[in-house]
Amino acid sequence: MERSRVLLVDAAPGALLGRELERLLGHGLAVTLNLRRVADGAGARADWGGRVDFTDFDPFDEAALLAETVRDGLGHHAVKSRAGVPLRAAFLAGATRPGLAHPLRVIGRAGAGTDHVELAAAARHGVTVTHTPGSNADAVAEFALAQLLALTRGLRSYDEAAHRGEWRAATAPPEELSELTLGIVGPGRIGLALAGRASALGMEVQAFSRRPAVTSAPAVPDLASASARDLTSASASAPDLTPAPASAPDLAPASTPQPTPTPASGPAPRPNRSLPDLLATSDVVSLHLPLTPETRGLIGRAELALMRPGAILLNTARGGIVDEQALADALRDPTHPLAAAAVDTFEHEHAAFASPLFGLPNALLTPHVAGMTRTAMATAALRCADHIAALLAGRPEGIPVVTA
Repeated sequence: MERSRVLLVDAAPGALLGRELERLLGHGLAVTLNLRRVADGAGARADWGGRVDFTDFDPFDEAALLAETVRDGLGHHAVKSRAGVPLRAAFLAGATRPGLAHPLRVIGRAGAGTDHVELAAAARHGVTVTHTPGSNADAVAEFALAQLLALTRGLRSYDEAAHRGEWRAATAPPEELSELTLGIVGPGRIGLALAGRASALGMEVQAFSRRPAVTSAPAVPDLASASARDLTSASASAPDLTPAPASAPDLAPASTPQPTPTPASGPAPRPNRSLPDLLATSDVVSLHLPLTPETRGLIGRAELALMRPGAILLNTARGGIVDEQALADALRDPTHPLAAAAVDTFEHEHAAFASPLFGLPNALLTPHVAGMTRTAMATAALRCADHIAALLAGRPEGIPVVTA
């Protein structure tokens, strides 16, 4: 029986690459590895030559992506990515066109969120889209907490001054976290993980959800076949409003130990049924929403104007949720209530990275790295491999599938 073909558009980094390849091969899949974003391409060829096929192209070049996916008329049954490579209607039409030996059937994302896929087009062409919600929840929550601490305590300005040889004392002592209210927009896995951590530090936490209130952080079963120790020994945003499934099938070999999920602790955030009220009554607002037509531009000029004097905005979700120009204008205006913002996700990223926030001293900018811890990336990569294998084998039960 011919093996299903999988194209790794951008593979897991470092030592995790080998584990991801072993996982896919262990499922009986034929793998084509794109070397463009592999740090040691020569080493990968030496280690995996004869077991996988190789290619080398820029995955953000849509024409190149399609050409490699359908090379020689063979096609691939599945495409896997982790960096949100855009997969739009033209690509989906070309990757499923009649005459291909192996038309595209599955798209897998090693991470949360599928806004990089044109879901309606995927549905039209019979392509199933899966991702790994919850795989990076702890990582993103920790990062948001780091953003919060850096901005509330002014760490960057002190660091820059010290590097210039200046001994700068605080002109106005900051408030402690226990004096601040955190408002979470989107209390899904990540939002609740952050809420538990902030509550443990004494913050009052409130949350606004477009869905019924979630009262506790859901445990996320791990489909990866690595123990907790293995995950942390390996060498990425993402937001989610949907509670984790109560259970999921174990696609790993029965003899492989499974890590025990650890739900976030602490009291549930106080529900706030109004986004304007949450913005007006929070000292720090953290966004944890998927990017959808309903959430695009959710935080614009009017919403920013509602915030408390001295407020801080955190965005580890998706860039399109916030009007970046409106945010930049607010941060430039000394009379605006918004004092600072930390932004990890942007409207234009990767090679097209550009933002009106560049150069603003009260904007802490990072390149979409909130979810990129070793454990999170290992969990996402291995879980995604399991999802792809299950879907190609016609076993969709328990696999997260996203539709338009």
